[in-house]
Amino acid sequence: MPLDDFILKVDFGNEVKLYDLKPLLKKNVAFQDLERMPGLYEQAKIDVGGYGIVWSDLLDLSAETIYQNGIS
Repeated sequence: MPLDDFILKVDFGNEVKLYDLKPLLKKNVAFQDLERMPGLYEQAKIDVGGYGIVWSDLLDLSAETIYQNGIS
């Protein structure tokens, strides 16, 4: 679930993680579209199979990254 200030809240069933996207916005050009394109960030959805979060065919974030780097 996309929260305010580019924080994702992801429920893994056994644990809920908060993942801050702001560092990615600063260093990854592709993720800057989330800031530049109004409404894109809010379109976050679970990838088919539950392997991550996707915004478009070119923009996604793996569940493993979120789980390892997110805050419980």
